[in-house]
Formats: sequence, structure tokens, C-alpha cells
Amino acid sequence: METETTRKKKPWRIFAWAAIVVSIAAMGGQSILASLNATAFNTVAENVDAGTLKLKLTDNGAGFSQNISLMAPGDVVNRYVTLENDGSLDGQLLSLKTAQTGSGTLITDGASTKALQLTITGCSVAWTPATGNCGGAQSAELGATTIGSLTSPINLASSSMAAGSFKYLKMSLQLPDQNETTVNGAFPANTVQGQSVAITYTFNLAQRNATTTNS
Repeated sequence: METETTRKKKPWRIFAWAAIVVSIAAMGGQSILASLNATAFNTVAENVDAGTLKLKLTDNGAGFSQNISLMAPGDVVNRYVTLENDGSLDGQLLSLKTAQTGSGTLITDGASTKALQLTITGCSVAWTPATGNCGGAQSAELGATTIGSLTSPINLASSSMAAGSFKYLKMSLQLPDQNETTVNGAFPANTVQGQSVAITYTFNLAQRNATTTNS
């Protein structure tokens, strides 16, 4: 009889131990959750704004919008344009490159200097296109350079542009003085006569150097 009684008590003991284990686990979980916390935050949101860098190109007079025709060796055609840093960030490393299609004799020099050459002169105030007059101080921005050499960017001499500032440029395009002889109506080899080229001018302005500010 004792054996049977003992066997009957074992299942209840198992359930009792299980209940004790569950209770201990529950108590342990409550002790972990019941902790102190503290937070702090700024009551006024801090605004962070990114600056802008915008370069605008406008014609002063005819500018680039009017074609050039019937150039003869030695001719110089001046066109005037204005650059503006219309952004809120200062700029640097102002450069120019050109893309051109058309006659190779007007783009790249061969055995002699035949190709078109570009010279850029700056003025501290806007040029007067009708007379070519600069009412302020002039600056040499780019010496005479063959158009074909400008397919890679070249920095202008005054290459910094503060936010909101302007650059007033005279773009002088020259067909170098040269000699050709037309025989019985036939042009010589590699002639510049009757040739043409289409030029696209691209100015590029980089942002100022990045800074670290403490306050």
C-alpha cells in the first residue's frame, strides 16, 4: 500500500516544482523591467540648411547667340558674356572648355598656325559691347589659345567667385594672319577658306573648400 501512495504523490510534486520555477522566472522578469530611465532633448529644433552653387551665363550684347561669318585672316571678333555665381556658396577654380565640330583646319593647328584662337579678358564692370570699352580694371584671364586645345578644362586666371558675384568677360576669337594662294579657282590643301566650325563654351565652377566650424 505504501508503494501505491508514493507513486500517486509524484505527479503532484512535479506540478508543484513547475509552478515554483515559473513563479521565480516571473519575478526575475519583473525585476529586469522595473528600472529607472531618464531622457533629455532640445525643446527648439535645430535647423540645418545646405548651401547652393549656381553658375549663370548670360550674353552681354550679341554674346554667343549670334553667329560669326566671313572672317578673314587677321580678323578678331569680340563677344561679351557675363557669369554670375547665383548660389549661396563661394566658388573656386573657374574653368572653361570647348566642344567643337566642323573643319579641322579651324580647330587644330597643322604645319602652320591656321586654327581659330581664343583670348579672354575680364573687366571689373560690365563691358560696353558697342565700343568694346571697359569702364573699370581689366584682367588677362586666358592668353591666345587654339580652340582645339580647350577640349580639356583650363582655369581662368581669376578663378574665384564669391556668392552673388559677377565676372564680365570679353571673348576674343581670332583667325590668325596667314597666307594662302588660290590657283585657277582651286583652294590650296588644308585651306581655311569656306570652312566653318560650331563651338560650345562650357564654364565650370567648383565649390569652395570644405570647412570645420566650432561654436
